Amino acid sequence: MTVRLWGVRGSFPVPGTDTAKYGGNTSCIEVTAEGLPTVVFDCGTGARKLGPTLFAREQRELHIVFTHFHMDHLFGFPFFAPVFAPSFEITVTAPAFNPDGTRDRIARFLNGIFHPVRMSEVPAKVQFAAVRPGHSFSCGPWELKAAALNHPGGACAYRIERNGRAMVYITDTAPLSRPGEGLAGGGEPTGRELQLVELCEGADLVIFDTMFSLNEYLEKMTWGHSYPEYAYELCKVARVKKLLLFHHAPDASDSELDALAVHWASAQEPVVELAREGMEIVLEGP
Repeated sequence: MTVRLWGVRGSFPVPGTDTAKYGGNTSCIEVTAEGLPTVVFDCGTGARKLGPTLFAREQRELHIVFTHFHMDHLFGFPFFAPVFAPSFEITVTAPAFNPDGTRDRIARFLNGIFHPVRMSEVPAKVQFAAVRPGHSFSCGPWELKAAALNHPGGACAYRIERNGRAMVYITDTAPLSRPGEGLAGGGEPTGRELQLVELCEGADLVIFDTMFSLNEYLEKMTWGHSYPEYAYELCKVARVKKLLLFHHAPDASDSELDALAVHWASAQEPVVELAREGMEIVLEGP
């Protein structure tokens, strides 16, 4: 299983010289394995660069899984090249009560007003599916599991496995306990935290929203984003092997992120790295 990062930034894209190292595109993660359809988590602006690479592959079955529908996770979908290719068969899955709910949310943006093409007019063969937190579901031969996050309007985390290896994608979320309680207070996990610990249990890789520092989080607790210390404590309890700090703040420059990387360079169990656009991680099993 190979994990590729096409967009690692949060809130909105920030291209420029100050963000060239870690990348300015918003959330988009690709997961592949030989002989299996590609799974794409979120379609932020990183999806625009991913799209053309998919035409070089024989595989034309594609699964797009959204954590939620805030714009920074959706920006790239109307510009994702496979959507406009009749040869692609795409299944779009998202947190919703039913497939029509997923379709209706996408169609609000591809409606002829915010984008010149309507969802009903795209050339690709697109079908829709819904997922509920706490449930497992399939993306073709892939098996995934979803868990609820703490974000305005709701969001889902996902675990995906192949040949005994597992990746967990957790964005966007604030801590699942209040300051001074649960993992946020250095104690035992709360009930909601236990669900996320279970999702991450023994994972080889966890990609976690750490947009804020602790002090920034304390000022913006209702914004729905976390901080590195919380992600580390949760992953440590879950016996995760590697943690990627993700969903970097739009104002975070390369030099600031370099300093954060140095701060976490000595971390063990789990190892901590910063997500970087273009990063590729191969998880080999069993």
